Amino acid sequence: MSFLDLGIDLGTSNIIITSGGTAVLNEPTVIAYNLRTKTVAAFGKEAYSMLGRTPGHIAVIKPLRDGVITNNDMAQELIRRCILKVIGKRLINPRIIMCVPTKITEVERRAVVETAVQAGARTVYLLDEPVAALMGAGADILKPFGHMVVDIGGGTTDVAVTSLGGIVASASVKCGGNLFDSSIVRYYSEYYKLLIGERSAEALKLEYANAFWPSAEEAGTVKGRSLINGMPASAPVSEADIYNAIGEDLSRIVETVLSVFESTPPELIGDIYEDGILIAGGGALIRGIDMYISRETGVKCRIAQDPLGCVARGTSRAFHLRDQLRNGFERISVFSS
Repeated sequence: MSFLDLGIDLGTSNIIITSGGTAVLNEPTVIAYNLRTKTVAAFGKEAYSMLGRTPGHIAVIKPLRDGVITNNDMAQELIRRCILKVIGKRLINPRIIMCVPTKITEVERRAVVETAVQAGARTVYLLDEPVAALMGAGADILKPFGHMVVDIGGGTTDVAVTSLGGIVASASVKCGGNLFDSSIVRYYSEYYKLLIGERSAEALKLEYANAFWPSAEEAGTVKGRSLINGMPASAPVSEADIYNAIGEDLSRIVETVLSVFESTPPELIGDIYEDGILIAGGGALIRGIDMYISRETGVKCRIAQDPLGCVARGTSRAFHLRDQLRNGFERISVFSS
């Protein structure tokens, strides 16, 4: 693949860019804007480190929510800066494949395309995230064989069944890592009367989330502000606490998987039962998530190798297969000369 070809996994939580099958950039989808000077103060990891720690004139912005762009200007600037970080100062207009959730609207798709164009793309291809995840995991989706993937991202969970290079059945639910974080914040507010920050909630999720065998034993503490007297305070943390916080969200993901099974042809269900369900995305890092979904669905599950980079790797493979992929891959020419 030429260096002019870039794959972009524009996620709610992270933006990953690949070139030649290799991830060349992985940054949080965050940008900091100076309201006084009207300039970008930071982006990516540097901006993420500012969350909850900035003065009033610095706005730390997440330009995507639930898998779609909610702030076009900031999303465009973030993508532009990430592309420039990859290609340097060379005058290059790359071809770009961008991944999108399966159920976003045409207006939302157009917003993604226009953002990539304004960021310097020559041609934009849109690829559904579940298709990219399967390709990134090494699945041969061009054969007449059913594959199911559950891609648990930051803003959405996309579930899809593919065969012969196209999506046969799919569903998307606005439930992912960011909602898990919000649920943990709400849980500690309600049960411990402790207000914790977004970054603290994410840290608790990464360290203590266990979907299959959560222990009730106290494993640590979390610090925040007491909602009773407004003073600094702390509360205990256990795997059971985190499971209780995100349990309803996990159930929504299982319900989405079951709904996709209901609209999948019987022959493909047999293939999935034989092959198992692939779990990708950041949510796949939750301990026991594969066994939890397997228990609830009765179908074996497996975690993709490097689940965070799975979708991004799939974009690289998609350049070679773009003429063979069916629905789930859309070419959009962006320049008219």
